[in-house]
Amino acid sequence: MLMLHLTLRQLRVFDAAARHLSYSRAAEALHLTQPAVSMQIKQLEENGGVPLFEQLGKKIYLTEAGREFQNYCSNILQQLADAEAMFADFKGMSGKLSICVASTASYFTPQLLAEFCRRHPKAQVSLTVTNRELLLQHLAHNEMDMAIMGRPPAELDLDATPFMENRLAIIAPVNHPLATANKIPLARLSEETFLVREHGSGTRIAMERFFSDQGIKLTTGTEMSTNEAIKQAVQAGMGLGILSLHTVQLELEMQRLVVLDVQSFPIQRRWYVVHRQGKRLGNVALAFKEFLLNEGAGLAGEIR
Repeated sequence: MLMLHLTLRQLRVFDAAARHLSYSRAAEALHLTQPAVSMQIKQLEENGGVPLFEQLGKKIYLTEAGREFQNYCSNILQQLADAEAMFADFKGMSGKLSICVASTASYFTPQLLAEFCRRHPKAQVSLTVTNRELLLQHLAHNEMDMAIMGRPPAELDLDATPFMENRLAIIAPVNHPLATANKIPLARLSEETFLVREHGSGTRIAMERFFSDQGIKLTTGTEMSTNEAIKQAVQAGMGLGILSLHTVQLELEMQRLVVLDVQSFPIQRRWYVVHRQGKRLGNVALAFKEFLLNEGAGLAGEIR
């Protein structure tokens, strides 16, 4: 029987290299040198007796054995993280919370975190704002405690609980011909150009699904990676946009943008607090989840 003598250092180095598919990026993430990463991988492969990576050109890829080992490695590291959280709970430590939010949710999440930290001043909170695609990757690799996002794909092994409404509306410059119109027919929108978020964005997915279900074909113009870019472009008259009402409150109050009165709008969505299915949340993470479910909508100024 093959006896593996693995070290935690080797597992963490392999996990980083497998996620980044780059020894140099793994070294940066772990604050190591690239030769140190290469040495740990070499020792791990010699120990197991099979190659875990292969190099084609300037890129490295996981071998079949490497892909299988990545699953075991992820599970082991998650178990260790859960054990650390358990010890922290029993020692009565305030603990840490790492949270990742979709870029649209960043318009209200800081307000929620500020109130939560006011009530729990010893909590150590780490916040990452990113797009939906990268957020799902972080969840898949168990790189944070929880996330705030639109509904995640059903096929992923995630626990997703809704806590607040998220309404998507059509925004236009204040001088747009439709700015003062009432109950605009959906078919009329086919005459307009829409500015859209990047592929994979939750807002874009919801928009495309809605108009596909309605049999409406939209003309799309420039693709933009941030809500702020879309708002600025709409103000400049480059086209219409579809954004969460949470993102445009300031512009509406300052009369820089208007929400069009379109039939069947706004699109009704929800915000979810999400984490890996079966993940053992620490005391701070559990407290924050309960805080969101009980008070999140009210404190974030839910828009109805």
